[in-house]
Amino acid sequence: MAFLHVLILVILSLNRYKNNKAMAEGSSGSEFTLDSIRKSLIRQEDTIVFCLMERAKFPMNSALYNQSLDLVPGFSGPLVDFIVQETEAVQAKAGRYVNPEENPFFPDNLPPSLVPNYNYSQVLHTGGASININKAIWDMYLNQLLPLFVVAGDDGNYASTAASDLSCLQALSRRIHYGKFVAEIKFRDAPHDYEPPIRAKDADELMKLLTDERVEKMVKKRVEKKAIVFGQDVSGSNNADSKHYKVDPSVVARLYDEWVIPLTKRVEVEYLIRRLN
Repeated sequence: MAFLHVLILVILSLNRYKNNKAMAEGSSGSEFTLDSIRKSLIRQEDTIVFCLMERAKFPMNSALYNQSLDLVPGFSGPLVDFIVQETEAVQAKAGRYVNPEENPFFPDNLPPSLVPNYNYSQVLHTGGASININKAIWDMYLNQLLPLFVVAGDDGNYASTAASDLSCLQALSRRIHYGKFVAEIKFRDAPHDYEPPIRAKDADELMKLLTDERVEKMVKKRVEKKAIVFGQDVSGSNNADSKHYKVDPSVVARLYDEWVIPLTKRVEVEYLIRRLN
């Protein structure tokens, strides 16, 4: 077991190094632009769609989320909480949460990194870098999104189901908290537009400045199309009416419309409110 624990740390460390190297080479402080952020957000759409498809392999497995079952001796709470907390603890030791793009769902009492910290570019202003709305993301995912694309039932694969849940949650969290980077670059590009409402703590005016309905509509269409292309069940039939999708494309579009885009803008506004602190 100890060997397996160390092996997991080594694998996570190597993956983190590769990701960090790519980030440093493509998104250094001076090269971090709105265009580079948009490209990253587009790639993250792929990750989210594939994560949803993986979770859809399993039924709801409601016992995983039951507050009263106490399936783990000595742990008070649903099994999904236990699995996520233990997984985040291992990933924290491998340095995952040193990365400014990552935000833990259970940040209290996380162990420190055991590997040398990578020298990340300091893009974010310190006042808003610590923003974490994962509680809202957790609630949205478990209570609103899951019932929309997962079938009822229980197959007993609780650990695998929780692992898929965490992949979805981390992908959504990364995408939504990327609003901090969006807000920083938009502020740098037009500080004269943003400083007055920031000083006035005018969240409504900041929301207006950040909103581009044309871009939002394009994003929703694009993610729906990706769900169609990536999620088709391949068969020998050429009948378009026989198409079946691993995740309903309209659910993916709704995810972005009702939650991803609004929560991202919430992060952007919160970040900007603190930008001049």
